[in-house]
Amino acid sequence: MPKIGMRPIRREALITATIEALAEDGGLDARVSDIARKAGVSTGLAHHYFGSKEELFVETMRHLLVLLGTASAASLKRCDTPRERIDAILETNFSPRQFDKSTIAAWLIFYVRSIKSDESRRLLSIYTRRLRSNLIFAVSPVCTPKQAVEIAEGAAALIDGFWLRTALNTTLIEREQAITTVRKYVDQQLMSYQNEKA
Repeated sequence: MPKIGMRPIRREALITATIEALAEDGGLDARVSDIARKAGVSTGLAHHYFGSKEELFVETMRHLLVLLGTASAASLKRCDTPRERIDAILETNFSPRQFDKSTIAAWLIFYVRSIKSDESRRLLSIYTRRLRSNLIFAVSPVCTPKQAVEIAEGAAALIDGFWLRTALNTTLIEREQAITTVRKYVDQQLMSYQNEKA
């Protein structure tokens, strides 16, 4: 008989083990049995909680999305100015928890999976829309709606680019450097728009 209250603990252990397995094994070939072993549960129990590898991967992606969304909402709630909002978005997306190699590797796998998996594509779409919306809202008080969209698209591309490069080990970049680079881009764009107005 299963112990009362163990379900959420075991599900979280399996999700954590999935993130680790994706980082270690290149992800797409990670087996449920290996993930279960990492989590300290049987393969049968892993299938009991998630049904299939596909469901386990989707729930892991949803878990990461919830963590990012919750952290982002909490940070933005404390902000009053465009600068504070931009900084909050960057600090959240490049926080040690989010800019961790294992987490980034898992996101890379989910990007790849979204090509064929409808649910992964839907979850990835939620992430991209949320990031774009937050960035537009952050800069909209100091520029036109069209300019806000342009800045948001550029900043989002830089954020995703740093994540992907880190996942692929094509560049060694510290989180502080990534934050500074995106911040400079936003500042330069805003300055150029203000110069056009002058």
